[in-house]
Amino acid sequence: MLQSRVLVIALILLLSTTLPEVHSKSIFEKDRRDWLVIPDAVASYVYEFVNKVSPRAGQFLVDAAQTPAVVSTRNFLIRETTKLSIMAEQLLEKIKYLWHTKVLGY
Repeated sequence: MLQSRVLVIALILLLSTTLPEVHSKSIFEKDRRDWLVIPDAVASYVYEFVNKVSPRAGQFLVDAAQTPAVVSTRNFLIRETTKLSIMAEQLLEKIKYLWHTKVLGY
């Protein structure tokens, strides 16, 4: 039983989600800068499965996912991946500009 709890906690920390947010996000939204939406969706499916099997274990998952350590880690990851995404978009725009001006000669 202790091993399964450790496994569940490790899974939650890896996927780091707050469950109510998962259902409000679209994985395929075009202007999405949050790279954690896919792990959030996976965590949501894991939670739904665990909750069907054992509501008590599902409640444990919800409580563990909303601990301050998990929430702060998730918020940090979202902030940093958003910065990386913006930098990647800027780089892509610069590459497009160079392609059009230097290669195609527009």
